[in-house]
Amino acid sequence: MSTEMHTATESATGTGANATTGASPDRSSATGGPLPLWRLHVLRLGYLILGGGLVVYQWPLLFRHDKPWPLMTSVVTCMLVAMSALALLGLRYPLQLLPILLFEVTWKALWLGVVALPLWLDHQLDPAARELTGEVLWVVVIVPVIPWRYVYSNYLVRRGDRWR
Repeated sequence: MSTEMHTATESATGTGANATTGASPDRSSATGGPLPLWRLHVLRLGYLILGGGLVVYQWPLLFRHDKPWPLMTSVVTCMLVAMSALALLGLRYPLQLLPILLFEVTWKALWLGVVALPLWLDHQLDPAARELTGEVLWVVVIVPVIPWRYVYSNYLVRRGDRWR
């Protein structure tokens, strides 16, 4: 295999060196250097909080539920159980599973801005919506553990993967 093709294959699969800089893509920060170990551990804490919380509250619902299971309740429970499994995998691969945390922050920010905030501004936040808003606001624990400079440099600035 030619060196150019080997480098392109490594770049596409996420192994080996970056095709343009020669730097390892695994733990690069905004400056191209590795993220410090403490930063990876903070990120792992975020995965543990997210994954562990979902294991405690959602996994029992997967195994003990009403029959027939209401359709949307079953969808939400299955999605959250899957998310918890991926979050727990993030303990081992914190940077590779970063999109799970980004998804968590994004959907919660959207829900808070599009659903909860208008209800609150119109003084129509009923007890159920207030309770759910309190649960969704736990996202404030996840936001600070995300390495935002890494996200910016690797998801917004960095050149995307090849299409062909």
